[in-house]
Amino acid sequence: MSRQYDLIIFDWDGTVIDSTAVIARSIQSASRDLELPVPSDAVARHVIGLGLDQALRYAVPDCEPHRHGELVERYRHHFFAQEQGMPLFDGAETLIRDLHEDGFLLAVATGKNRNGLDRSMKTTNLARYFHATRTADKTASKPDPKMLHEILAELEVEPSRSLMVGDTTHDLQMAINAGMGALAFTHGAHPSDQLQALQPLAMLDNYSELRDWLRANA
Repeated sequence: MSRQYDLIIFDWDGTVIDSTAVIARSIQSASRDLELPVPSDAVARHVIGLGLDQALRYAVPDCEPHRHGELVERYRHHFFAQEQGMPLFDGAETLIRDLHEDGFLLAVATGKNRNGLDRSMKTTNLARYFHATRTADKTASKPDPKMLHEILAELEVEPSRSLMVGDTTHDLQMAINAGMGALAFTHGAHPSDQLQALQPLAMLDNYSELRDWLRANA
C-alpha cells in the first residue's frame, strides 16, 4: 500500500510527556502564592497547550497586569521543581523511534517555550527523532495555524500529507485551521466529549492504539 502521510506532528505536553497534572497544579499553586482566586482543575487543564502568557491570563483573570510577571515566576518555580520527574507516556519513545526509522518526517508543535521544549527533549533523549519543532514563544500560539504552516514550509510537505497528534481542542482546532487531519489522545488535558466535537480522524486512548491506527491508515 502507498503511504498516505509523509509528516506526523506531535503536541508535547499531555501527548508525548505526561505533564498535565504538573502543569495544572503549578498554575493553581502560583495563584495561591499570590493570594489570587485559584482556578478549578477543569480551567487549569483547559489552558494547557496555549502559550504560557495566554494560558495564565485565561486561567487567572483576576491577576492585575502589573503582577503578571510575578505569576509567571511563581508558575515556573513550581513547574521546574517537578519537571525532572515527568514520564513519557507508555510506548511513546518506541513508536516515535519506529516512525523515524520507517522514514516518516516528524515534528513538534507545542505551547511550551523554546527553552522548555529543548530542555525536555534533551532529558527524554527524543530530539534526534524530530526534523522540525515550533514553540509558542517563537510564533503564534494555538489554535492559530501559523506554527503548522511554518513546519509545512520548512519540511516542504502539503497539509493533505500531514497529520497532527494532540490531546487538546487547541491542537485539533489548529489542525483544522491549517487544513490537515488530526488524531486525538484521550489521556491528556481535555475531556473526550470536547475532543470528539471537533471530529478528529480517531480518538485514541494510548500509543498502542496510535500504532494500530497508523499501521492501518498512514
